[in-house]
Amino acid sequence: MGIIKRISGPLVIAKDMLGSAMYDVVKVGRAELVGEIIQLKGEDAIIQVYEDTSGLRPGESVESTGSPLSVELGPGVLRMIYDGIQRPLEVLEQKSGSFIGKGITAEPLDRKKEWEFVVKDGIKKGIDLNQGDIIGYVQETDLIKHYIMVPAGVSGKIKSITGGSFTVDEAVATLDNDGSEVQLKMFQRRSVRRSSPFKRKFITSEPLTTGQRVVDTFFPVAKGGTAAVPGPFGAGKTVIQHQLAKFADSDIVVYVGCGERGNEMTEILTEFPELQDPRTGKPLMERTILIANTSNMPVAAREASIYTGITIAEYFRDMGYSVAVMADSTSRWAEAMREISARLEEMPGEEGYPAYLSKRLAEYYERSGMVESLNGSKGSITLIGAVSPPGGDISEPVSQGTLRVVKTFWSLDASLASSRHFPSINWLNSYSLYLDALEPWYVKNVGEGFVEDRKEAMRLLQRESELKEIVQLVGEDALPESERVLLEIGRMIREDYLRQSAFDEIDAYTSLRKQSLMLNTMLFFSKAASDAVKNGLSADKVAGAKVKAEISRMKGIKEENADAEIGKIKDHIASEFREMTNAEHEAEENAEKKAKEVVE
Repeated sequence: MGIIKRISGPLVIAKDMLGSAMYDVVKVGRAELVGEIIQLKGEDAIIQVYEDTSGLRPGESVESTGSPLSVELGPGVLRMIYDGIQRPLEVLEQKSGSFIGKGITAEPLDRKKEWEFVVKDGIKKGIDLNQGDIIGYVQETDLIKHYIMVPAGVSGKIKSITGGSFTVDEAVATLDNDGSEVQLKMFQRRSVRRSSPFKRKFITSEPLTTGQRVVDTFFPVAKGGTAAVPGPFGAGKTVIQHQLAKFADSDIVVYVGCGERGNEMTEILTEFPELQDPRTGKPLMERTILIANTSNMPVAAREASIYTGITIAEYFRDMGYSVAVMADSTSRWAEAMREISARLEEMPGEEGYPAYLSKRLAEYYERSGMVESLNGSKGSITLIGAVSPPGGDISEPVSQGTLRVVKTFWSLDASLASSRHFPSINWLNSYSLYLDALEPWYVKNVGEGFVEDRKEAMRLLQRESELKEIVQLVGEDALPESERVLLEIGRMIREDYLRQSAFDEIDAYTSLRKQSLMLNTMLFFSKAASDAVKNGLSADKVAGAKVKAEISRMKGIKEENADAEIGKIKDHIASEFREMTNAEHEAEENAEKKAKEVVE
């Protein structure tokens, strides 16, 4: 027990706290607000409080729980909507109404609900178990088997184990650990600041397919990889994260809203429960956990929400699942660090952020990866973090600290977003450092031609950008015919391939097979158009080709019909350019004939 000595916003200094440890959770004041010790100075403890400290007074008591900030993990965590310290929002609403009251607590997992526990084959009395071993499972949703694992630091010989209906608080097995009895329940607690142990980490060699053409084709992120999505207000960060959560090739989605505007979080909380998983037709929430933290909540809770989300992701990764974590946005977390640092009177770094900002960002992103867990299963965490630089200036510290540790950079462009180009990823500023590592996978699963087509398409887009700058100076008519055609090809790739409608049932998601067919068809048109221009066809006639309308409608072709229908378009391209070239030659021959007759 200690006593409040000083209060500075979300920061509380308590005296007489000898015996407390770093990162212990404490209950502050009469309302028992949840806080965490972040510094110890002699008998004084510096505490960041995760709830509103208004009304708190010096002299009130502070009680240490003796345990670090932890999350409860077990059956019932899927489909839940939590706040930053893992309190279920639905339960909080029942207790305090539309506004969260001070000091209100709620169990993260339902203690009354019974789950059907099935013992894993081969797990029986007398078997030795170690931490991380799977002893059985619960069919939590139609999509996900929730595997029950031995908690970290626990081992022993099975004394008894029983299948059947249990609450998460009841023991399903008993272990004999050197004469002492250890009960295994269906849930476990994990500290949020300590990453979960694993056997080894793999080099990522498989992409996280998203169905978004600009991502999958040009700037892929690997399963177990990291990506940053920086962009100014209104550039579409939240929208693209919604699409990735819905369509990404992952088993579990953890969406962390960190300090986001209330209307954006409201949209997520109301829309996600109604979304259908496009792969299974089941509700998307059956494999989703939402963590809601808005900008008007106490700033310290932003840090808790970030760590809570990644700890939940590690839990499902240890079961062997592929997990996608959407953190929106890490800039709000950095702002919270800046405020706490200022109240601690620490020496500020660039733009007032703490000097350890980059270290904290690196530690967070390092918790991603594809690993072999302690039980031998292979799971991954793909971490996609949105960054909200003021005014879209990515030279600021949060963006730069993030770019130093992530390997995929999706640069969002406000001008693209305002022109209704979605996803608004700027193809000239973005990059992916996974391309070389993922190339063998693309060659094996999509085809060698797709890799070459991707390189050629990017070359055309870069050349188009250079030509557009020249056009602004001298006008398009000053360009040679071949370069005028190249401008038209670049426009087609931008508008008919990179642009994608999130509201169109077919166009919202494009498989890699269809992406390959679409891109190859556009490059086939490019080659046919270039050859035709060399044979005398004008750029204006290329721009007026009827088959261009068919190419722009490729995005609306259903997946099952893609091979046949896109194959026909290629035939139409070849035949139309052949006809136009023949007609041009005939016209030239007729003109020569007439000129000759006039001379004679």
